[in-house]
Amino acid sequence: MSFLKKGYEDLWKAIIRPPRDQYIPSDLGPVKFEINHRIYQRTDMQLKNPRGLTLECSFFEPIDEERVAEQLPCVIYLHGNCSSRIEAISAVQYLLPAKMCVFCFDFAGSGLSEGEYISLGFYEKDDVATVVDYLRNSGRTSFIGLWGRSMGAVTALLHGHRDNSIAGMVVDSPFSSLKVLAKELASRYVKLPGFLLTGAIKLIRKSIRKKANFDINDLNPIDFVDKCFIPATFALGVNDTFILPSHSEIMYEKYAGEKLLKKVDCDHNEPRPEYYMHSIAIFFYNTLYCEILPEPKQKKIKVFVENFKPKVHVFEDAIQFQENLLNPAENIIAIEPVAGVEEPEDDDSISDDDNEENI
Repeated sequence: MSFLKKGYEDLWKAIIRPPRDQYIPSDLGPVKFEINHRIYQRTDMQLKNPRGLTLECSFFEPIDEERVAEQLPCVIYLHGNCSSRIEAISAVQYLLPAKMCVFCFDFAGSGLSEGEYISLGFYEKDDVATVVDYLRNSGRTSFIGLWGRSMGAVTALLHGHRDNSIAGMVVDSPFSSLKVLAKELASRYVKLPGFLLTGAIKLIRKSIRKKANFDINDLNPIDFVDKCFIPATFALGVNDTFILPSHSEIMYEKYAGEKLLKKVDCDHNEPRPEYYMHSIAIFFYNTLYCEILPEPKQKKIKVFVENFKPKVHVFEDAIQFQENLLNPAENIIAIEPVAGVEEPEDDDSISDDDNEENI
């Protein structure tokens, strides 16, 4: 049964311990740089989340001489499950010239931050609250927006419904229910009849409760979208086979606030096209009231600073991990249901008899 053991381990790791993005701080680029003849800076810092874990953070903003106001709008970028704050670099070049700052960080359990496991939004929403509190207390931030992808999109929704001070959100490829997503991934990874698949999901759920201290059945963003009124742009990749587009479409339909839906010709991890990035910058320009800020004065740069030329950071481990999960190289034997034997109903209870050692 070793093939089932491997499949089981791959599935729980896909939820709470996917490949951790490896990088060094210099991958974030120069600490002072130029975009469109204006000078900006990056400040790296650490914050403590409510669980006492250190979050590695970066704040991108104009240098003091270039600020058009003491308080500026800020977009907090929230990365995906196999990713890190490096993912935000692609957004920086679009948002900074539109008179916004960008704050990004590694969720606990991701990148260089402390923590052994991720929770796909369950605890990450408290990481976001920590960052929002920091920005509010800094006296340098006016309106705040959230831009999340995958796990980050789920986290934005879980925080947004409880914080109506957020001025706008972009939620790119969230799942509607972790239980539903786990079943979809498991059914594609291991060809088992329903009653065996249900048993496998129960084991995965129990392992995650033991290792990461949360219940996958409690992670249902769709339960909150009808209680959230923040202007939001939902986005999905039409070729996404990891989190199916139907998840975003269902939540978009149920969302209570002002909303847009954007569909891009991409898969789950593929970089978003330039037109999409520009459209998101415009969305935040409007929802974060950037038009009320004065225009920056035209100045000649008197000192040499590097141009902002972000490297394309390809999350190869994440892409490979998800491809292996959806298209396992090993031939997992399909077990057909026995004729005349009814499959039991999906019972959410967990028994002490449910034990991963039995696989």
